[in-house]
Amino acid sequence: MENSSCIYGVFPVLEFLRSGAMAEKILIKKGLGGSNVQEIRKLASERGIPIKEVPQEKLDRTIRGNHQGIICYGSLVAWQNAEDVIPFIFDGGIDPLILILDRVTDVRNFGALCRTAECAGFHAVLVPARGAAEVNADAVKSSAGAVFRLNLCRSNNLKKTLTFLKESGVKIIGISEKGEQNIYSQNYSGPLALMMGSEEDGISPEYIKLCDTLAQIPMPGETQSLNVSAAGAIAMFEAVRQRM
Repeated sequence: MENSSCIYGVFPVLEFLRSGAMAEKILIKKGLGGSNVQEIRKLASERGIPIKEVPQEKLDRTIRGNHQGIICYGSLVAWQNAEDVIPFIFDGGIDPLILILDRVTDVRNFGALCRTAECAGFHAVLVPARGAAEVNADAVKSSAGAVFRLNLCRSNNLKKTLTFLKESGVKIIGISEKGEQNIYSQNYSGPLALMMGSEEDGISPEYIKLCDTLAQIPMPGETQSLNVSAAGAIAMFEAVRQRM
């Protein structure tokens, strides 16, 4: 991963994770075993750090040194759990504002969305552990540093986390071209999460089922789609307009 720290070797990676540090992802040689590797897998699972099983050749091309079958990419940001962040926001007497990004993989779109979210006063950005943009230097630059001023949350089980949000009283509005209502007819008061999907497929069907409503951005022009960062900006600032 470009522009991030890289740790390799079984024991160095294990010590890195034991220190409490977070990582973007871990590459492990297919079939690699041993007690230390098992502990690495356990720690990664607990923190929602993606692990990818890859052939030896992939590791050899990535690192010239003795990687021992494992490479870990350190994170530029401190990832958090939504289950910890949301109660903390509620305890401050504030209605949470959350942006959920389902499979937004372009780092510049991710950065731009974080920048808009921070400008709009959103408290957190939530992404799945797998299928999300890597937070590298390009993402940081696109966000104008906003990634360091937001609670960035990563979930190993996004469906479970969305259920937690709903049970906590957070209303989830999915921004989707499949919505039968438009974004200007929605009520954005109270605890709120806006969900954006990938530009290719939109919001995953399993997550659509967990949305309280789907709303679309009216587009009277002939081009019937917006860049996800533009769509996100429109929706977020409609929420700001209503809540002012």
